[in-house]
Amino acid sequence: MSVDWADLAIRLSDQVQVLSTSDNGAYPSGNTVVVQGAGETVVIDPSVTVVDKGGVGLPVDAVINSHGHEDHIAGNGLFPDARIHIHELDLPVTQSVDGLLALTGHTQQSSPALTSLYLEEFHYCPRPDANGFADGHVWDLGGVEIEAVHLPGHTQGHCGFRISDGVFFLSDIDLTGFGPYYGDVFSSLDQFEASLELVRDEDARFYVTFHHKGIIEGRDRFRELLDAFASVIPRRHTAMLEFLQEPHTLQEMVAHRFVYRPHVELEIADRVEARTAELHVERMLDRGEIEELGDGLLRAC
Repeated sequence: MSVDWADLAIRLSDQVQVLSTSDNGAYPSGNTVVVQGAGETVVIDPSVTVVDKGGVGLPVDAVINSHGHEDHIAGNGLFPDARIHIHELDLPVTQSVDGLLALTGHTQQSSPALTSLYLEEFHYCPRPDANGFADGHVWDLGGVEIEAVHLPGHTQGHCGFRISDGVFFLSDIDLTGFGPYYGDVFSSLDQFEASLELVRDEDARFYVTFHHKGIIEGRDRFRELLDAFASVIPRRHTAMLEFLQEPHTLQEMVAHRFVYRPHVELEIADRVEARTAELHVERMLDRGEIEELGDGLLRAC
């Protein structure tokens, strides 16, 4: 199989390489990791660019998905003879498009446009044969191992991967200025924060994100970026509390925008803003930071 990745393939060791894009894995694509052992070759998160290029240039024995978002499972159908692996909590997403739509609270009937987007632009291909794994699962490829590290919050089954030769794949803990994304039905703010604490102790030579940052070399630089990424959560929380110094509804919080900038026009923006605000409002109520005034109005105490 001959696929030209030209200057987009970055080799981190004899057995691990990252297949990036000219814009360093910006959405809707991402940075795909290929791990080649003496016995098997594994692809982690085959991107839409991998599909567009027709493969990775090697026979593939297995595909590992870090979680069940459309951009991370785009290439699952490209490797019909390869095993598909994903954390057991995200397994339904790979098995049917209905499972993928459920992440956003939609169905094929309620959102035909989103269904078409997944099928056409993200090449969604159901894999009912996909296998679920749990935290700590190890794939021995022959001279190189991949270990799953469960990092939920982004999705229920979101995982990072500890790879031989000092490589850690962070997936969508992407260390961008946008900050953590927890805008889906099954996302969890508490779990995301716990995952950020857990991953902070990872000691690797290279840290790889699926989007934007790409390859980060060295633990000090990784921790610096991680701390900045994590700080977005309390900043959002503080901004929401300041907004609620005057009574507002959840719908008004969505319209004000705390995740996306006001000028950003995205179909998903209101849904993500709503779910994010819901999670922060739950936290505020638990902490006694806000009170409910009736008619959906909320106000800081």
